[in-house]
Amino acid sequence: MLSQPTPEVDALEGDRLVREGAVLLDVRELDEWAVGHAPAAAHLPLGSLGSAPVETWAGRRVVVICRSGNRSRTATDALLARGVDAVNLAGGMRAWEVCGLPVVTSTGAPGRVA
Repeated sequence: MLSQPTPEVDALEGDRLVREGAVLLDVRELDEWAVGHAPAAAHLPLGSLGSAPVETWAGRRVVVICRSGNRSRTATDALLARGVDAVNLAGGMRAWEVCGLPVVTSTGAPGRVA
C-alpha cells in the first residue's frame, strides 16, 4: 500500500496561513529556537510532540516548521495520524529566512537560523 505524501506549503503560503489564524509550530531543539525563530511560532521540540494533547490544536490548521523541513515532515505525519490538520513548511526556517520573513531570538532581538 502506498502512503500519501506529506502535505506541504512553501514559506510564503505558510506565513499567509499563520496570518489567517493557523498555528506555526516549531519542532526544533531549544538551542536552535533561542538563536532564531518566527515571531508567531509556538515551540514544541519533536521529542515532546507525542505527549502533547491534540486538543491543543483543535479546530486550527497547524503549519509545522523546523530548520530544513525534515523533522517537521516527521512531526506533520505524526500530527496527521492523530487527526490534526497539519502541513509541513517545505524548506523550514531556512526557506522562511530566504523569503525575508522575520526571525527573532528568545529576547525578541533580530535572530538567525542555526
